[in-house]
Amino acid sequence: MSKASKARSAQPGVRRIAMLTLHGYVDAKPVLGKTDTGGQVVYVLELSKALARKGIKVDIYTRRFQKRKTEEKVAPNVRIIRIPCGGDRFINKERLLPHLGRFADNMLKYMEKEGLEYDIFHSHYWDAGYTAMKVTEKLGHFFIHTFHSLGAWKKEHMGGDPKKAEKLYRFRERIKNEKLIFAKASSFVMTSSAMVTSSRKYYGYRKKNNVVIPAGVNASFYRPLKKGEKDRKIDVPRNYAFWVGRFDTNKGLDYLLRGFAAALPKTRDLFLVIGGGSKNPKPREETLRKELDRIIKKYELSNRVFFVRHIKDALMPSYYRQAEFFVLPSKFEPFGMTAAEAMACGCPVIVSKRAGIKKYLTSGKNCLSVNCSNKADLGWAFKVLDRNSTFRKKIAKNGLKLAKKKFSWESIADQSMEHYEMVMKNAASRHQKKPGSARERRKNAG
Repeated sequence: MSKASKARSAQPGVRRIAMLTLHGYVDAKPVLGKTDTGGQVVYVLELSKALARKGIKVDIYTRRFQKRKTEEKVAPNVRIIRIPCGGDRFINKERLLPHLGRFADNMLKYMEKEGLEYDIFHSHYWDAGYTAMKVTEKLGHFFIHTFHSLGAWKKEHMGGDPKKAEKLYRFRERIKNEKLIFAKASSFVMTSSAMVTSSRKYYGYRKKNNVVIPAGVNASFYRPLKKGEKDRKIDVPRNYAFWVGRFDTNKGLDYLLRGFAAALPKTRDLFLVIGGGSKNPKPREETLRKELDRIIKKYELSNRVFFVRHIKDALMPSYYRQAEFFVLPSKFEPFGMTAAEAMACGCPVIVSKRAGIKKYLTSGKNCLSVNCSNKADLGWAFKVLDRNSTFRKKIAKNGLKLAKKKFSWESIADQSMEHYEMVMKNAASRHQKKPGSARERRKNAG
């Protein structure tokens, strides 16, 4: 821990934080790729653990379903608290709105029962933002929000049949509530400057109550091999490009396959390894997989593309390290945590121009950034990194340096603490300090 970190952790102010991330499978060791379970879950868990190392107590509130435990320890000073609402079945994030009021009420009851009070409420994604808004209104408190993604941005870049997209993603409902959150939240943590720009473009957001803090990477886990260290064996072809993540239409997997097909005539014996997805996929994921199979058949890629499904956490760095390069072909991506993880492992990356992480990168220096919707452009990037080992090593080396400097969770936690303390100070100056107990705050709020 740096001297600045030690000094900050010793200062009075933020002592206990409530993180709200409602959808998906939020576990101490999450199975990434399961429905609605991806980079956002990693972000909340890793930020919470980094804050806890500074002496802060963090409770992560999420939805309870499928008879999961009410409480689960993540690390010293970090626990998951699961609040029931909507019955015991899993509910996709697009279908959660009718149950959020009950979640807020049950969360308040749990806090009162356990005598819990928080200095900071930090919500993630619009469903949690809506809930934090309801909870803090009754407590007479403020909340900080991170969108991670914006409905209007996603709607514009989705493509396909607008009616089907609306039925599936409920954009009108989502955008309406995102606008409400923009009006009610005290402050916003944006993962990139692109998110700030999009907030202005699509929502008319003109305030300056935000801070740009990128997503982070566990640099002690995602790292190159040390001298004399041997990597773990993985059952994939030796010479491969890599993608991993949650299977969803915005991830650009159709772009990935078409770009790979465009590159094949002029590459070496390059393979494509695709990791992730759910063990028990929902209909949306099954539909996407059928579309990918159709593309594979059309371009005769069956002997070149390998799906490895869920990858165990312990093996993830090995998949990054042993890849020739990693590809993030997203149609839209607020940040792109998997690209940051690849860079931290010393793996060169191809990054979509529509990914938020691109704002931190320089194409040709620490990545290759292309318009992934253009299969010729993406195919060209495949060929460059496949053929030119000198260039590949150069951007890998520079990418590693940048990942260590910009994306470590210790740095992210420091920046977050500075922002939390500033918001608390501003709230105090506006005479918004909360009175004594949770019971008193609820009584005063009427």
